[in-house]
Amino acid sequence: MKAAVYLGKEQLPVLDVAEPSLEDGEVLLEIEACSVCGTDLRTYRHGDKKIIPPRILGHEFCGRVIESRASGANVAVGDRVVMYIVLVHGLDRYVEMGRENLTPHRTTMSYHHDGAFAPRMKVPALAVQKGNLFPVTSGISSEVMSLAEPLGCCLNAHSRLGIGLKDTVAVIGAGPIGIMHAALARLQGAQKVFVLDTNPARLEMAGRFDLDGAILVRPDGSHRDEIRAQTGGHGPDVVVVAVSSAAAQNDALELAARAGRVNFFAGLPKSNPIAPLDVNHIHYKELVISGSYSEKKSDFQAAFALLHSGRFPAERIITHRLPLSRIEEAFPLMESGEALKVCILPGA
Repeated sequence: MKAAVYLGKEQLPVLDVAEPSLEDGEVLLEIEACSVCGTDLRTYRHGDKKIIPPRILGHEFCGRVIESRASGANVAVGDRVVMYIVLVHGLDRYVEMGRENLTPHRTTMSYHHDGAFAPRMKVPALAVQKGNLFPVTSGISSEVMSLAEPLGCCLNAHSRLGIGLKDTVAVIGAGPIGIMHAALARLQGAQKVFVLDTNPARLEMAGRFDLDGAILVRPDGSHRDEIRAQTGGHGPDVVVVAVSSAAAQNDALELAARAGRVNFFAGLPKSNPIAPLDVNHIHYKELVISGSYSEKKSDFQAAFALLHSGRFPAERIITHRLPLSRIEEAFPLMESGEALKVCILPGA
């Protein structure tokens, strides 16, 4: 079969690879849709020490069970499924806390196990045993359901932000993740929701969603004055940083209202993770700062249910669809801001 195989920086050729062969406890999926993640882009451009080539990438997917060697599994041949992609090996304090995303005893699809940029992918026995496969029982499209994984990651951040009817929210970064954060804030009842970005093309697309403003980040800092003017001079109650930028992290601290909450959803490149921050904002404004990494299984379950509800604007977040043979075209589309979410259709 053909698969997009990561061989190193800027090397993701579509190659002939062996068909997956099942062992006891495993399940084989026919992949119907696999969306491209910002992590895929970062891996493609800069590499990732956790990924040992050759590796088939792709971890935001929906597929159909076409073979099973897992007796007693919660899915059967013919079922359409999505997958919580974290495999937990053993029990430790983080797993016991329900924070399995933080355990060091984890492996992940497309990092440690071949992923879904291929027509077929096998699901490890441990994932099947742990109930990581979720049957899709409605007629919702596989493309939409491929967003369950990134949406779950966003919900992990929101579980610590407590957004409600009294809040104004600003999201720095108007890519697909930023739009997801903004849409979630609106669903949670935020009074006003803004997105900020340096890319006018991204802001133009953001304007198609239910927002109170799409604000251009300017070198002179006038974007800060603009958002303060729209929040009664106070600044937003909640700021989410959805772009890997030290400048954006500093902006978040400066923008946030007193007693505000700030989430660093996006980390900085591991090659340059140290950033000078004006921590006096944290001190004098009594800000609450949180980080966010991956997702808990409960977050994935919530994302799965939210997509099924039809209340989340998933269809509009997916702007481009490409066959597997054109996967490398996804990256410049994402970088330019022409695309939000690019979905790969391996069967096309």
